[in-house]
Amino acid sequence: MKLTGKQVLQVVLSLALAGWIFWFLYKDISWTSLTAMFLESSFFWLTISLIISVVGFWLRAWRWALLIDADAQIQTKTVRAFVALMVGYLANLVVPRAGEIARCGVLVKTEGKQLGGLIGTVVLERTIDLLFMLGTILLAFIVERQLFLSLFGELVSLDALVEKISGALPLVIGGFSIALLFLFLALKKYQDHSVFKKIRHFLRDMVRGIISLRKVKNQWGFWGSSTLIWVSYYFTMLTVAWAIPATASLSLSSVLLVMVMGSIGMIAPVQGGIGTFHALVAYILIAFGLEEADGKIFAAIIHGVQMLLVIFLGLFSLGYFLKITAQKASKTS
Repeated sequence: MKLTGKQVLQVVLSLALAGWIFWFLYKDISWTSLTAMFLESSFFWLTISLIISVVGFWLRAWRWALLIDADAQIQTKTVRAFVALMVGYLANLVVPRAGEIARCGVLVKTEGKQLGGLIGTVVLERTIDLLFMLGTILLAFIVERQLFLSLFGELVSLDALVEKISGALPLVIGGFSIALLFLFLALKKYQDHSVFKKIRHFLRDMVRGIISLRKVKNQWGFWGSSTLIWVSYYFTMLTVAWAIPATASLSLSSVLLVMVMGSIGMIAPVQGGIGTFHALVAYILIAFGLEEADGKIFAAIIHGVQMLLVIFLGLFSLGYFLKITAQKASKTS
């Protein structure tokens, strides 16, 4: 895949941002303390976490195949979807969000699928993941409500915030009404502009995609795997927490909140959530009473182990993909 000048700039800026955040977090952490905590960890639980991660990747590939096959006569092989998924994850480590296109491209080459239809399934998949993530955040808020409120209270004075909102309520309502009116007039006047067309098409495709979920033949499998994917994220985090002495005593609800913060960190437009994942996970662990160094080292260990797994599976899948395409090329020549 050839990168444009804009994409190169995006890669450089995201790498710079990730690098700066990572350096700022770990500039006071010695390599000796990091390796010492890693060597003290239980390699049994770390291995279990890797196995759970692989199962989670496979479930995601299987669910993607269910979406692809909703309107197809020929079933997509799960192993091919898995290979495409891992190549996509590998691409994301180079160019943020490029993996979505990359994995679709792999299935175009290996399964002969249409690129447009595959991109539609990826958009739909991300929409479902967003809904599950919001549900997980809500669950974490319910089980750790007091911590949520205390952390928010540390950042913002709740009483002062309520007082300011109450005092400025007429202004807020008026401003919101003016903004809606402006948006309505702008949409009416520039409805044929390419930007608004893209927004309308995106929203329309998203709605169509959600409606098309009815066409998925295995409804129990789709929603069950969607749930188990997030369960696998949780147990991956839990087993790593058990593996490291400093976090082994964390409660089940605390691990859930750590997972939520890590998931939010992975959304950031940087390669593999580098820096943002570490910052949010370390922040919440410090709030649970861990030493700052222990929180940061935990984040580094779980992220590093997962990235190594993604790189290994991604490179293996890339080799498998290249082998398949070479065989197809030799047959057609």
